[in-house]
Amino acid sequence: MVLTADSILARSTRRRETPTGWNTAFIGANRYTLPPDEKPPADDALHPMAFLVEKWPGAVTRPHFHQADQFQVVVAGRGMLGDHDFSDGAVHYTDAYSAYGPIVAGKSGIWWFTLRNRWDPGARYMPAERGVLRAARDRHQYWELTTEAEPSALLDELCEATEISCRPVLEGEDGLAGWRYRTAIAGPAPSAGGGQFWLVLAGDAAVDGDDPLPANSCIFVGSKEPAFAGASGPVGAELLCLQFRLHAGLNPAR
Repeated sequence: MVLTADSILARSTRRRETPTGWNTAFIGANRYTLPPDEKPPADDALHPMAFLVEKWPGAVTRPHFHQADQFQVVVAGRGMLGDHDFSDGAVHYTDAYSAYGPIVAGKSGIWWFTLRNRWDPGARYMPAERGVLRAARDRHQYWELTTEAEPSALLDELCEATEISCRPVLEGEDGLAGWRYRTAIAGPAPSAGGGQFWLVLAGDAAVDGDDPLPANSCIFVGSKEPAFAGASGPVGAELLCLQFRLHAGLNPAR
């Protein structure tokens, strides 16, 4: 399974207003876009979900957790995630049933991508859902990390880049990992994890000879696919690859 989403097309056709900003579905149905006559995917099914959250200045997302592992990547603005600064280029990861937050948008607001490889029915807010969280502790341990902020490259930097660059940004157990690429785009084998999301941070990148995908576009590569390879556009490209844990309970065929 390889899925792509063009940021310009997504934001022009699938952007919806929320009480505190905007939400745009990029890949996969979520609780707002799943047709009413369609059943949610099974808990053990591979179901990539990617959506862009745009929060207005001062907006607050209360502490909560999800039933799916997830990455969050800031692509614009800044805010606070708990006690941590949360700004451009920062990556936040949580295992399923790991509570986090609050997220408080700064004076200019904040945009982040939420990326999951399984279905999730929505946030479960604390402290009301504390009992659910405790009941899940025999199956799910708390695990969370946040990387340092690192703004995406300027176009002038990409044009001047002459060397291939691949730097690790995070690493965990069971295949959990992340890398940032410049100039050449040739990723690691996805079989080591539970699927990979690729975000175009700057410039543009083409997949399989298709039209280049602009900044904030995303790509999902399933664990049974060959290693991802793409071609950067005329000004170059910077991409972030985020790889999920390889869970024994995840069925990539479903």
